[in-house]
Amino acid sequence: SMDKTYDPSAIEQRWYQRWEDSGSFAPGGSGDPYCIVIPPPNVTGSLHMGHAFQDTLMDLLVRYRRMRGHDTLWQVGTDHAGIATQMVVERRLAAEGCDRHQLGREAFVDEVWRWKAESGGRITEQLRRMGASADWSRERFTMDEPLSHAVREVFVQLYDKDLIYRGQRLVNWDPVLQTAISDLEVVTEEEAGHLWHLRYPLVDSDTCLVVATTRPETLLGDSAVAVHPDDARYAQWIGHQVELPLTGRRIPVIADEYVDPEFGTGCVKITPAHDFNDFEVGRRHDLPQINVMTPDAHIGEAAPAAYRGLERYAARKRIVADLEAAGLLERIDDHRLMVPRGDRSGAVIEPYLTDQWFVRAAPLAEAAVQVVEDGRLRFVPENWSKTYFEWLRNIQDWCISRQIWWGHRVPAWYDTAGRVFVGRDFEQARERARAAGSDIRPEDQDSDVLDTWFSSALWPFSTLGWPERTPELERYYPTSVLVTGFDIIFFWVARMVMMGLEFMGEVPFREVYIHGLVRDHDGQKMSKSKGNVLDPLDIIDGIDLPALIDKRTSGLMQPDKAPQIAEATRRQYPDGIPAYGTDALRFTFASLATLGRDVKFDLARCEGYRNFCTKLWNAARYVLLQIEDAPAPQAAAEPGVAERWIRHRLRRMLEDIEQALDDYRVDYAAQALYQFVWDEYCDWYIELSKPVLAGEALPGRQRAVRETLAEVLETLLRAAHPIIPFITEEIWQRVAPLAGVEGGLLMAQPWPQATALEPDADAEAQIEWLKAIVRAVRGIRAEMNIPPGQAVPVLLQGGTAQDAGYAQAQDEALRRLGRFTGLEWLAPDQAREDAAVALVGGLKVLVPLADLIDPVAEQARLDKELARLDKQLDGTRRKLGNAGFIDKAPAAVIDKERARLAAMEGQRAELQQQRERMAALARRRG
Repeated sequence: SMDKTYDPSAIEQRWYQRWEDSGSFAPGGSGDPYCIVIPPPNVTGSLHMGHAFQDTLMDLLVRYRRMRGHDTLWQVGTDHAGIATQMVVERRLAAEGCDRHQLGREAFVDEVWRWKAESGGRITEQLRRMGASADWSRERFTMDEPLSHAVREVFVQLYDKDLIYRGQRLVNWDPVLQTAISDLEVVTEEEAGHLWHLRYPLVDSDTCLVVATTRPETLLGDSAVAVHPDDARYAQWIGHQVELPLTGRRIPVIADEYVDPEFGTGCVKITPAHDFNDFEVGRRHDLPQINVMTPDAHIGEAAPAAYRGLERYAARKRIVADLEAAGLLERIDDHRLMVPRGDRSGAVIEPYLTDQWFVRAAPLAEAAVQVVEDGRLRFVPENWSKTYFEWLRNIQDWCISRQIWWGHRVPAWYDTAGRVFVGRDFEQARERARAAGSDIRPEDQDSDVLDTWFSSALWPFSTLGWPERTPELERYYPTSVLVTGFDIIFFWVARMVMMGLEFMGEVPFREVYIHGLVRDHDGQKMSKSKGNVLDPLDIIDGIDLPALIDKRTSGLMQPDKAPQIAEATRRQYPDGIPAYGTDALRFTFASLATLGRDVKFDLARCEGYRNFCTKLWNAARYVLLQIEDAPAPQAAAEPGVAERWIRHRLRRMLEDIEQALDDYRVDYAAQALYQFVWDEYCDWYIELSKPVLAGEALPGRQRAVRETLAEVLETLLRAAHPIIPFITEEIWQRVAPLAGVEGGLLMAQPWPQATALEPDADAEAQIEWLKAIVRAVRGIRAEMNIPPGQAVPVLLQGGTAQDAGYAQAQDEALRRLGRFTGLEWLAPDQAREDAAVALVGGLKVLVPLADLIDPVAEQARLDKELARLDKQLDGTRRKLGNAGFIDKAPAAVIDKERARLAAMEGQRAELQQQRERMAALARRRG
């Protein structure tokens, strides 16, 4: 027996343990290989909405393909997350009164490994809560020795081909962490700031060129002032020099098309060592690169003595004061500017000139472009290929070194002359050094580690055993599809393609399914600073309001925002978040998986899909009650039209789901399942079954109904399993034996074949006719305010011979489903002015109203409703007629008010028509 109430907490973790213990997640199908590699989450991470959404999509595809008989591997693992992990462990040490420098490098790395063993599995356990059916026996970690071996092999091969080099370039520099970071680790948001207009005196002239800057401290490293070559205002000064304020240096005035003559004064200070655009201008004009910063963002030795040692913002203050004192500060404007901050430290990022290791990306990018152009690799949706092309065709060399201790250490050693020797290990590097007439020691190894994106770029083949030619590599590479967000097309997807082609000679995956990014219900990015983050586990398990507020306001970088976030949380979730369970959350994600750029997550959708799960649960209970205690069938099954129809619709649902999943339209698959289960199976077929099972129907008819209830339910549970695996497994275990299906696990069952079900257009036409009649009467009930439970007489008029045949065949079903007191035909010329009328094709459906409602009382009710609506209409019309409102309100607000007005006007017209009918009926009665 099943519990009366659906409780996901009672079944979900129990079934997951059963699945994992059974070994069902491992490959084993007899069909073609199908492989997905998980985008490896950070080992420090916890499950967020993006993970939950993405992993639902992957699990759905994997479960579907596994049931289709494919030899399916979902390769799982985690990333060592160099900077994030080092920060976690450093904070832990700080709490104990220690730091990494006191420990030393080797002891610190040992400490990180201890932390990983204790706490590094949190996110994989949380992925299990989402139902992820990955092959955990093959779990990989980017710092495991086999993967580290692959990293060293790739580095050495690329270095030997001159595709890796060490050089001095500008990078994103975090002055708190004191390391280079990737663009993805930089969060740029608009902040309030200033624009300083500075005078640079021209040499041999009384004129000054005025430049504007948001960072006056970088003036100390200026190498030129640039103007546009076609800007007539400054043509005479090109080639001249200006006195660089406060420095005693002279710098040239140059012409470069980079300058926008319409912005500011049309003069731009060029600081090649402190601005990415200026760096490129400096290279074009062979300008000196003057780095005036230290790694911790203080003013360094290259600057005038008066400013050395000052922190950058203290230096800014003094420089501005000195410029003002010298009469070289023209003005200061308030200015909104985009400020880059490190996502881990929160520090303002400096473009910083430093020696780093780089990959020459352009040669690798050519092949990566070609495979998409020739169709060997396909993007879904296809438009993302344009983004991919744009980046690869304008690719810059890739900075792959980081100045931290946790990660893959660069396999390079230096001799006393500073020459570098690269090797797979120290012994090989030493052989190369000695062959060059030099020598190295183990302690001469480069102290940098490699960017985590470098090891992640090898993920599709390193996880399968490369550089060894393992059976898994031969079987599953190239993988089938990569499921990822558009935000890492540059950082991960393109780099995996480049590395796969370089080292495997083949694309790493055949298709790239790009999903949108999860945002809140208003379309805003979820971020802790905004206080709009939702934890998927809180949606699954529920959380009360105080705990939710505490989660959203603790650890804010700007604590003053806490009261505002707390109040917004109280308004939105006054009772906290109820427990919806994993299946409801998964169904919500599936329904939102359009091919759009954003996924607007509204918790109300979870409520709807939790109700769906409850509906399915209650339907299963009904089926079990009808079958488990039923007498053994003595007669052959005699299916009726309803049985033929529901099997026909089941076939259509299976076809729709298969097509949708093959096209990566997961939302269409969810829609097809929802419509069939809720509308067709529960609301129609189960209701059609009740009169047969409760009445005097022949045993053959009852047997057919019971068999159909069980067999259709068993089939739809298999079709629903990839989306909602827990509830379907729980129900299937009880239903399968009744449907004649052998036991085991649902997840190990074959996908139901649509072709095993016969199409039946005639049955569909007849039941759709029945539904249309019932809906027509329900519409009249709603329009006339007739209670749903009140039985009504129904008249039919006109129509065709087919209508008459359907009416006769479905007479009993119509009476029961529609709550009809009777069903009679009117002569074609017979008038019934007292009846409300609806049309079903050419057939009139009439409901006489004389004995159902009091027209005078109904007129009074409608008059009150019209008066209330007129008051609202008047207010909205006055608002839209107010010139002040129209001038000041956002366009979206005005559009919303206009749409509201149109809706109310339509509602009023319907109410007025009802009132006129009631008046006419009252007159006839009078």
